[in-house]
Amino acid sequence: MSTCTVISYHYVREVFETRFPNIKALNISSFKEQIAYMKRFYTFVTVCDFLDSIYNKTKLPNNSILLTFDDGYADHYTNVFPVLDAEGIQGCFFLPVNAIKNGKILDVNKIHFILASAKSPNQLKLDIFDILDRLRSEGHLIDSNDDLYRELLVDKKDTKYLSFDTAEVIFVKQLLQRKLEPCVRSNVVDELFSRYVTDDQLSFSRDLYLSEDQIHMMVRHGMIVGNHSYDHHWMNTLSELEQKKQIELSNEFLQKFGMNPDNWLMCYPYGAYDTSLQNVCSENGCSAAFTTEVGIAELDRENAMALPRLDTMHMPICSEDNPNSYTKKILDSHC
Repeated sequence: MSTCTVISYHYVREVFETRFPNIKALNISSFKEQIAYMKRFYTFVTVCDFLDSIYNKTKLPNNSILLTFDDGYADHYTNVFPVLDAEGIQGCFFLPVNAIKNGKILDVNKIHFILASAKSPNQLKLDIFDILDRLRSEGHLIDSNDDLYRELLVDKKDTKYLSFDTAEVIFVKQLLQRKLEPCVRSNVVDELFSRYVTDDQLSFSRDLYLSEDQIHMMVRHGMIVGNHSYDHHWMNTLSELEQKKQIELSNEFLQKFGMNPDNWLMCYPYGAYDTSLQNVCSENGCSAAFTTEVGIAELDRENAMALPRLDTMHMPICSEDNPNSYTKKILDSHC
């Protein structure tokens, strides 16, 4: 059985040259350094090689690596694509269709920019509580602020919450991404985004996400597009029928860019999936699906609908660094 290190990327930008220096992003020079590091220790493979190993048991080179990019950011065209194209490296780009097709800003991105614009997570928490108090007075059934805080504030010593965020930031994300009912969440997030960021969501969206022309250009140069759902919902909270609709609407759009409806890749939004979603994907032509679970992908049919990845932050950002624990594990396994 072949293994492959799959890396996930999101924002790649010079954040200190933007309006939002607190956005958590990999800067362009660090991205180039990571590519140079990977060239020292890994062999880049294509999606075709990757799938051939899963379904035809072809042997991948030792220390194979595949690069994936989530959420369809314009960063990926301006800052990533030129590097990959120059190096002859294929990337796989997972596109949230509603954001690109209709200029809809994803809730996850609204929350990122709200957090990046707030003076402090604590002040943001207080502003959220004020909005929730008002919504309660208007008749919305919402748990008390104290109960929400007790339920969602995590102990960072709990390994399942290991991340690059503080406990307060995790609380805000958990509250705004998952806990609140959709109608309440939409009210809160939209008000905060208008207050902290901008009330011109369409212009902001056009700057944030890839355009169709940019996607066409990337595909012409050998890049691959994959399904990241239509609305970027927590797909494990949807019914099977809703899951299928999300997949079908996305695939219909992505076929404009040459995606084969009988042989495509999925990246679960937020890494959230269930057995129903795995079955929907498989039954509708998906060949492999990626999670946010941390690990090296073992390539066989049984694992194809739940493949782990490493985040860019798990990799060194200096080309001359010695192998870190993830790279060393791969190198040791081939000694």
